[in-house]
Amino acid sequence: MIKATYKKYILNFKNPSGTSRGILRTKETWFLILEKNGKKGYGETGLFRGLSIDDVPEYEEKLTWVCNHINLGIEKLLIELSHFPSIQFGLEQAFLSLQSDSPFQLFPSKFTEEKAPIPINGLIWMGDETFMKNQIKEKLNQGFSCLKMKIGAINFDAEINLLKSIRKEFSPSEIELRVDANGAFSPEEALEKLDRLSALKIHSIEQPIQRGQVQEMTRLCANTSLPIALDEELIGVFSASEKKALIDTIKPQYIILKPSLVGGFSGTKEWISIAEKNNSAWWITSALESNVGLNAISQFTYTLKSRLPQGLGTGSLFTNNIQSPLEVNQGALHYNNLVNWDFKL
Repeated sequence: MIKATYKKYILNFKNPSGTSRGILRTKETWFLILEKNGKKGYGETGLFRGLSIDDVPEYEEKLTWVCNHINLGIEKLLIELSHFPSIQFGLEQAFLSLQSDSPFQLFPSKFTEEKAPIPINGLIWMGDETFMKNQIKEKLNQGFSCLKMKIGAINFDAEINLLKSIRKEFSPSEIELRVDANGAFSPEEALEKLDRLSALKIHSIEQPIQRGQVQEMTRLCANTSLPIALDEELIGVFSASEKKALIDTIKPQYIILKPSLVGGFSGTKEWISIAEKNNSAWWITSALESNVGLNAISQFTYTLKSRLPQGLGTGSLFTNNIQSPLEVNQGALHYNNLVNWDFKL
């Protein structure tokens, strides 16, 4: 018999981090702990307030239910939790962790053997022009060749000028630029803004308009001069038939997958299969999990063999993250087995 418990953990940002949804200072998360025959397994259920479809009042109640019904087994639990993607993800991790020789080695590979780092993008948070400029300089000094800049919070002309200043110094072959609007544009203005961004040889834009406007997003993807990546659009789409209908209709150039928001490893793989049949490319992004969740996402991502830079650089954002072997160096995520996990709950 498996015994299951959970524990809440509050992550504190080193610097308040700006998005088009506001300023983030803390991030709450939960750890699932499974115990069987003296062994423990760990998983993180990374709820994202205001974004996750499972941001509901009965969230902790559902975690309690999971702990009380853990011996139903992973397959039945995942079906029962179809509307709680972050808990699905935590459960997948916890069961893999319990079965593993080492609780944090979920997908042993060349990545976990320190032989193959994962290229990642450097994330530029929203803020005033000076703050964003300083972040850009810092990321370039750290050796990143792919930057992702969150836009939509300050004046668009100022954001264009920031991107122009990077392009004056670095060609597209030297620095890949991605932008993330988090739905900040109106459908009426989006095409014109995409044209202005496209002139700067931007790689892609995430979620230019708010999710749920399928007709407008379809029109944008058909007419855009700048490749569009769906992100928030994928949240809350549960069945395979709904996923297929969405991708068949919108025909995005890319989709971005956050396992905490789309149903963990199994949900992510289902989206990838549907996207690839429609010639939509993809990459994977963390959703501000602690290093426990980030570790799981990173190991899983490596097994998928994508050649694109991934969005896995969020581990250094918190003052009280869990110490782990994950390290960012020269624009890539490395696994340093000389560093031990320090996971005390």
